Amino acid sequence: MARKNHSSITQFIFTGLSADPHIEALLFVLFLAIYLLTTTGNLLLLLVIKADSHLHTPMYFFLSNLSFIDLCFSSVSLPKLLEDLLSDEKTISVEGCLTQVFFVFFSSGTEACLLSVMAYDRYAAICHPLRYSQVMSRALCARLVLVSWAVASLNALLILRLAVSLDFCQARTIQHYTCELPALFPLSCSDISMAVHILLGASLMHGLGTFIPIFLSYARIVSTILRISTTTGRSKAFSTCSSHLVAVTLFFGSGFLCYLMPSSGGSVNLLLSLQYSAITPMLNPLIYSLKNTEVKAAVGRAVRRYLCFG
Repeated sequence: MARKNHSSITQFIFTGLSADPHIEALLFVLFLAIYLLTTTGNLLLLLVIKADSHLHTPMYFFLSNLSFIDLCFSSVSLPKLLEDLLSDEKTISVEGCLTQVFFVFFSSGTEACLLSVMAYDRYAAICHPLRYSQVMSRALCARLVLVSWAVASLNALLILRLAVSLDFCQARTIQHYTCELPALFPLSCSDISMAVHILLGASLMHGLGTFIPIFLSYARIVSTILRISTTTGRSKAFSTCSSHLVAVTLFFGSGFLCYLMPSSGGSVNLLLSLQYSAITPMLNPLIYSLKNTEVKAAVGRAVRRYLCFG
C-alpha cells in the first residue's frame, strides 16, 4: 500500500531545529544529555520498582509501565534527531517516516491512557482507602494496562492509515525534526480535508476520552480531601497524588496545544512537540522520585544493599 501511494517520493528531508552548525552542535550536546537522563532515570525507576517488594503495589505497577513507555517515546525521535544534528542532510525514508508516525501516536496514546488509569488508582486510594486492595486487584490492574496498550495501538493504526493514504508528488521537505502526521499534510498533493478532520476527531476523542476520567477522578479527590478535618490529613492525602497531577499537566497541556494549533512548523509548535516527546519523559522519573518518599526510601534501601554486598 505504501509503495502504491508514495512511488514518486522515496525520502523526506527534515528542516530540523536549526541550520546553523554551531547551534546544532550545542543542541546535540543538550539533547544527548536529555536522552541519557531519560534513559537512565526511567531504567533506574524500573529497576527500583522491580527490586523492592514495598513498591509492588498498583500505583507502582502503573508507574513502571509509564517509565517503559517513556523510554519508548523518547527513543522514537531523539536518536534520529541526534543523528540529524551531526549530518548535513537530514533525510528519512518514506518507510522510516511512516514508522515514526505510528510510534509517535502509539507512545503518546499509551501514555495518555496510563495517566488516566493512574488517576483512577489515586481516586480509589483516597476516596475508598478501606476497599482499595479489593477495587484495584491485580487482575484489574493488568486488564487496565492491556486495554491502554490496545486502545493506543488501534488509534495509532488509524493515524498510520491516514498517513499511508496521502499522495506525495514533488514536495518532500518536512518543516519539523520528526515525522508527525500534521507536518506531512503540507507535502501532500492530494485532498487532505478528510484526513485533517479524521485526525482532529481521533485526537480529540482519544485526548478527551483519557482526560475526562482524570478530571472526574480529581473532582472526587478534591471533594474528599476538603472533607478531611485536619490540615495534616489533607496535606498527606494531596501529597499522594501531587506527582501525578504535575505529570498530567505537563503532558496534556503541551499535547493538546500541539495538536489543536495549526501545524506551521513554527518555533512554538516545535517547542510544544519537544515538550511532550522529550522533556516530559525525562522529567517523569524526577517528578515521581523527588516528590515521593516511598521511592526515595526504596532507592536508599537499594544503595545500602549495594554497599553491603560491595
